Amino acid sequence: MPQVGRSRNREVGTTGYHEWLASHCCTAFGQLGRAANIGKAIVFMFRLLFTYLLAAWAGLTAVTTAAISDPTYPPGSRIGIELPGDLKPSTRFPGFEDIERKVSIAILDLPASAYTELEAAAFSKLPPGLQQAKRESFPFGSGIGFLISGFVQTDGTTLHRWSLLAQTVGGPVHDLTALINVEVPENALSIYSDAVVRKALASVTFRPAPIKEQLDLLPFRLGDLAGFQVVQVMPTGAVVLADETDSNAGDKPAGRPIMIVSVGRGGPADPNDRARFARDLVATAPVRDLSIKSAESMRISNAPGHEIRAEGKDPAGKALSLVQWLRFGASGYLRIVGAGPSAEWDRMFARFRAVRDGIDMK
Repeated sequence: MPQVGRSRNREVGTTGYHEWLASHCCTAFGQLGRAANIGKAIVFMFRLLFTYLLAAWAGLTAVTTAAISDPTYPPGSRIGIELPGDLKPSTRFPGFEDIERKVSIAILDLPASAYTELEAAAFSKLPPGLQQAKRESFPFGSGIGFLISGFVQTDGTTLHRWSLLAQTVGGPVHDLTALINVEVPENALSIYSDAVVRKALASVTFRPAPIKEQLDLLPFRLGDLAGFQVVQVMPTGAVVLADETDSNAGDKPAGRPIMIVSVGRGGPADPNDRARFARDLVATAPVRDLSIKSAESMRISNAPGHEIRAEGKDPAGKALSLVQWLRFGASGYLRIVGAGPSAEWDRMFARFRAVRDGIDMK
């Protein structure tokens, strides 16, 4: 059964229905466990920009002359950094912290499209209460970013803050904006100085998405993939699966049968409301002429569930079919959506069901 707290962590467009499938799961899953902190932080920062996760850090690792430490990545993150001082991976947020000195660094892995809006906001508005604010271009190991620094007074304590906004340019990593937020209390500056923080930020580097690490952070396990492959694990936790047997579809799931698996918190308290709840969810699909063909309650993995099958047309006007399963638990629900060309429905549906039946909650 889905259990809250077990996790660690558009309109129709020409690109097709798969973008809705990927995006519609994010809000629900972003409310679960540690993924809740990530999802809420992303939404919050798009409103106020640099009112970030509490983050901080600094320090310079003791290394031998000419030695360079390897970057350390938060589990599942594409963004790494050389760790100075006593910083360790955080169990509270994606990043690192020195608990004794109350120094930490929070790392947000955002899509590339976030960069322009965040940069514009940085030039139009500073974080509330930030004093002696400084904006500057900031070169780092993988490119050039934008840095805002300063300090704030909070409950009689002076906190020094640095925020680095960076974007990938070329290389093997695509569709990435990095937002790295640093906070150091005044009494830790002797160890985590401005120079130390800047040196650490200059070591920021990127890697391709670590799919296995990202899957390990989810509150569920995928068993039988039935010929699908994991093509993306969303920062908020939804998993995108695409048909690996279609060699003509390229790297993107468009045009292929795909599945999205996610977990949501809450759901209808009254079992009699589950059918309406399921219909409301499927109605958000960017499918033209959407028509529900069947809807029924059922047991899924020995838990109460609900199935909806529907048909419609994708933005290109091609016939598509989809199925949505909801598996209800005590405090949340598992949502599984499969979709693809209607001409392939019989073959697709058996595989969708195999994936559904192979999912176990952690």
